[in-house]
Amino acid sequence: MIIENILAAFVELGTIKTFILMMVGVAGGLIAGAIPGFTIAMAVVLTLPFTFGMPAPQGLATMVSVLVGGLSGGLMAGILTGIPGTPSSVATTFDGFPMARRGEPGLALGIGVWSSFSGGIISAILLVTLAPQLARIGLEFNPWDYFMLVMFALTITASLAGENMVKGLIAGAMGLLIRTVGEDEAIGMARFNFGSDTLLQGFDFIAVLIGLFAFSQLLRDVRDPVAARKSLTDKGTIYVRIEHRRAVREILKRWTIVVRSSLIGVFTGILPGAGGSIANILAYDQAKKASKHPEKFGTGIADGIIAPESSNNAVEGGALIMMMALGIPGDVTTAVMLGALLIHDVIPSPTFIAEEPLIAYSIFISFFLATFMMLGLQSFMLRVFVLVTRIRMYVLAGVILGFCGIGVFAINNIEFDIWTLVWFGILGFLMRHFGFPLAPMILGVVLGNIAELNLARAMAITTDISPFFTRPWSLFFFTIAIFSAVFPLFQGHRGKKKWTLFY
Repeated sequence: MIIENILAAFVELGTIKTFILMMVGVAGGLIAGAIPGFTIAMAVVLTLPFTFGMPAPQGLATMVSVLVGGLSGGLMAGILTGIPGTPSSVATTFDGFPMARRGEPGLALGIGVWSSFSGGIISAILLVTLAPQLARIGLEFNPWDYFMLVMFALTITASLAGENMVKGLIAGAMGLLIRTVGEDEAIGMARFNFGSDTLLQGFDFIAVLIGLFAFSQLLRDVRDPVAARKSLTDKGTIYVRIEHRRAVREILKRWTIVVRSSLIGVFTGILPGAGGSIANILAYDQAKKASKHPEKFGTGIADGIIAPESSNNAVEGGALIMMMALGIPGDVTTAVMLGALLIHDVIPSPTFIAEEPLIAYSIFISFFLATFMMLGLQSFMLRVFVLVTRIRMYVLAGVILGFCGIGVFAINNIEFDIWTLVWFGILGFLMRHFGFPLAPMILGVVLGNIAELNLARAMAITTDISPFFTRPWSLFFFTIAIFSAVFPLFQGHRGKKKWTLFY
């Protein structure tokens, strides 16, 4: 059965058009990931409107390609300029940039590229292996369990905001509130539409996402007139060559670091809201602790590049496991992909892989193929990246804003969606300015409908609320949610000496 599904997915994706779209997606992701401030989530969000008219397998394969390319693109900026292109490449700069500065940029890039490839392949194998098994467990879930699963996802995402946990909870609640605007799907009653027929359908999901992520980030990038007139770098050379053979030898000598860091990445990706920004720091820290020469970290050693790059590319496999098996996005980027599935009238759930095997295995296969494409395109895109970094920020911002507006308007062809983009862009800008994390809010918007429908189903079965706290899975998720909320508070009372679940 599995072999048949894999072959069917290969046939579905084996067209020239799909291959070209995936190549363009990987290339675009590499460029987007290499531009500091232009996050992977932004790149995937901007891709979403253009996949609206495609068949579901083809559209999702394109988005997966952008995702894989973006994960690897961040290392180019981090190694060559010392400025990480994405938050998931922060730790890569600790040793990648020093290695490049001492005259070995080709080796540093090679180690980063092949580490990304290795982490992606390990993650893809675990995705194909674990997602169907986890989905079988999810078949036991009832409405009470689903509701508590959403509450768990929102709580643990908010708790990862650290000292801003309260702000994270507020952001999550705001996301749930935004989702209630429009017609109630359970009873058909209009809510918070203020007499507007346009708001009966609620806020357009894509317009909200693009506003919160892309437009708000553009406002941050151009708020300083002096910085907006500057490019990322006026220097750089297009003659850097990636040293593939030497890099592979270095990685094979340290295969245990690759495996350990990849597993850390997958585990972190499974945790809702954790993401690559946590995984790459954690993997770097664990590699340093396990090293016989920890004092060399930060001076430009291979171990310090292998660990973070293996982990941050493995994160998305873990995040996709949660999304495809349980319908809960592991991070903001997979939350966008969950939205793409909803647009194609596919509802991720424990029955998703069994009911939609073609779409599910198309995602599996596209993850594999995009990882190989990334490896082949890195050398070519290196020259393009150097040219892109010379473009002034306000020019890039203008081009990106144009794509934002076109993408949002093209979906429904209504002016209101443009205003939604602007309003939520300003809201996202203000939230970032005052320290409110966006991830809990995005998850609230994405998962709000799932929570509401399952709450309505649970109340239709019985008005007794005890099943929310007595059923095994409900109790399990409730306990972890409480622990994740209380743990940061307890940690804060320990003074300056911080500790985590991992060490």
